[in-house]
Amino acid sequence: RLVWYAGWADKLSQVLGGSNPVAGPYFNFTVPEPTGVVGVLAPDEPALAGLISRLAPPLVGGNTVVAVASERRPLAAIELAEALATSDVPGGVVNIVTGRRGELAPWLAGHMDVNAIDVTGADGEVAELERVAAENVKRVVRGEADGQSPWQIADFLELKTVWHPIGR
Repeated sequence: RLVWYAGWADKLSQVLGGSNPVAGPYFNFTVPEPTGVVGVLAPDEPALAGLISRLAPPLVGGNTVVAVASERRPLAAIELAEALATSDVPGGVVNIVTGRRGELAPWLAGHMDVNAIDVTGADGEVAELERVAAENVKRVVRGEADGQSPWQIADFLELKTVWHPIGR
């Protein structure tokens, strides 16, 4: 799954962005950009594949991630965090937190430095998390626990449009 998502890293601009025709002496480009810091609530089942399925889309989009690991099966997340700490991934790009999801999720949803939250692994408190996230205009994503799609990467991107004069 990681290799599949990594294959999209250099194709996102071509698939999601583009040049837009305009009536005037301008170029108009739409370019995907990372959202920023993304909070992820990892699903309990499947523990490792679910975590990877929710970590990969925001990371491929260029975001940093704070993930709340599976509450019932945190060992896979701890092992992944150890592997990431000894890899070429820069420190602070992936932050994995273990603990009670019911206590950690509201703090993550309400934190002003978190720009989006993936509530795929939330246990019934989704409406409350959406309300808390709406207070600071945070993007809320409901993904698939064990799916893969380039559109899941797009959930964590912002499309910016740039106008540039021709010949200047």
